[in-house]
Amino acid sequence: MEWISCFSSERFGVENTESKQRTEYERDWDRLIFSSAFRRLQNKTQVFPLPEEVFVHNRLTHSLEVASVGRSLGSIVGKKISEYPEVSSNPEANEFYSQHLKSVVASACLAHDLGNPAFGHSGEDAISKFFIEKAEKEPEFKNQFLPEEWSDLISFEGNANALRILTREFRGRLPGGFRLTYSTLGAILKYPCSASSSQGKNGPKHRSKYGYFQSDKLVFQDIASKLGLIADGNQSEAFKRHPFVYLVEAADDICYSIIDFEDAHRLRIFSTEEVKKTLLSLVELNPQEDIGKIKKVLKDLEADENEVISFLRAKSINFLTNRCAEIFLQNGPLILNGSFDSDLISEIIEAKSILKEIKAKSIQKIYNHGSVIKIELAGFRIMSGLVEDLVMAALCPVEKRQKIHLKIIDLISPQYVFKETDSAYEKVMCIFDFVGGMSDLYALKLYRNLRGIEIPTI
Repeated sequence: MEWISCFSSERFGVENTESKQRTEYERDWDRLIFSSAFRRLQNKTQVFPLPEEVFVHNRLTHSLEVASVGRSLGSIVGKKISEYPEVSSNPEANEFYSQHLKSVVASACLAHDLGNPAFGHSGEDAISKFFIEKAEKEPEFKNQFLPEEWSDLISFEGNANALRILTREFRGRLPGGFRLTYSTLGAILKYPCSASSSQGKNGPKHRSKYGYFQSDKLVFQDIASKLGLIADGNQSEAFKRHPFVYLVEAADDICYSIIDFEDAHRLRIFSTEEVKKTLLSLVELNPQEDIGKIKKVLKDLEADENEVISFLRAKSINFLTNRCAEIFLQNGPLILNGSFDSDLISEIIEAKSILKEIKAKSIQKIYNHGSVIKIELAGFRIMSGLVEDLVMAALCPVEKRQKIHLKIIDLISPQYVFKETDSAYEKVMCIFDFVGGMSDLYALKLYRNLRGIEIPTI
């Protein structure tokens, strides 16, 4: 893989058309911002349930902030790569890195969470567990699916679902889905392999999860071919990551590490002094900062403790962003040939102990906070119930369907309705499309309606 050939302004599923007002990469951003799938993120929980009195992040605000950091990373890295001899002498490549890489990374950051179902990882687990438990109770149930299809169903993956949302031609929609550039699509392929070729936590990072469903295999292969992804050994279903993925991943890692900490402070889970001390220790690692000046600003802001933390959050993100950009550039050859098996933020050696401390505190007091556990448990039950009702109605033979099955199928949004001639797997994938796109609130209301807990109003 080479810097001068690993990008493309061509759009998936459509012939290129030029716009005098916007670049192809700016159009990717606009298509995502104005999409229903992106708007629904405003009602998907990031970590904490959304309280009435205090503002904390949801999936939408998180994605916007990740995109902001991603744009900075793309700008810093793009400028440096544009100065490489092989790039500076190539007009197309020089223009891409100096002007457009930042837009590609920012757009991919906007899209990175689109595939997460309601209630996040709890929702993913609920979808997967239904199929596992169903097969345990009724072994013949599994026989409706091919082995590689079954691998998709028992390990639902939000990353694979994001690719599907972005590229799928849903009923009544235009071919090519969002019709994004191949560059942006390549930048979200964090795990460029199938479920059956994934190696789990013990495997390399790019195969620790999976990035496409079997129903979208041809789409994935088209993207891999267009961008020249490197095959992982003799595997036809597994590839090494595209270089831009590392920048998108870093932007996400930076934001959730620091911003979850800030949210916990706003909810009084951590004291101002505790968060201030931790973030200041990060900022002090930055040789470009005047620490005396920073402490003076903190003194001026001490009447507003939220502003103190916001200021340090901004400084911390700035430091981590610049260091991740430096590490990306230092490891450029390894990243290009697919042998860099790490993430950028983990390679900031001087910050490792502080980031480890933040992670430990986050696990102990944020991700295991009572409110977080309660919403995870509730979300698991809600998603389990919805998947069970919808999948069993869809897979029930037409001649055996009862009125309740027909009414449940009628609830599926028109663009996700399956064909009766579809295979069992394709029918389930249509259910995934419907359930995976639900917001937390919509999933809760539908669950209550189907269980008779709440009577719907017109």
